[in-house]
Amino acid sequence: MAVVMTASEMNAFLQKVFLEVAGEFHVEEVTEEGVVLRLLVSDRHLRPGGTVSGPAMFGLADVTAYMVTLAHIGPRALAVTTNCSIDFMRKPRAGVDLIAHGRLLKLGKQLSVTDALLFSEGDEKPVARASLTYAIPPQGVDLPS
Repeated sequence: MAVVMTASEMNAFLQKVFLEVAGEFHVEEVTEEGVVLRLLVSDRHLRPGGTVSGPAMFGLADVTAYMVTLAHIGPRALAVTTNCSIDFMRKPRAGVDLIAHGRLLKLGKQLSVTDALLFSEGDEKPVARASLTYAIPPQGVDLPS
């Protein structure tokens, strides 16, 4: 499937449309198979004990699936999560960013299905795995440019 947005376009889109998470996520790479996204871990993402919290990891998986979808359909702000299943497999390493590798499994007219593997930067074993489905708004239905 052809990619229609670059990493820099996706980062600019996040900064423009989602001020709530501006500066937390960075799209590192976009390919036809998927995206690589970074969670810039800070104290706000940590839980007691100094590890990255489950909600922060869910957020990374969710934004990764969103970016994978947008990479193939273009900047459609109103695409929304309709389903997510996440497995937390091991404790993330303290003091490092999390890296997500998102892969587009299926892209239809109304839904996209994605999987995401989350890693502590520098580690080979994933800390979490997620499967997400996104609803795609009909053509012409989105935020004004």
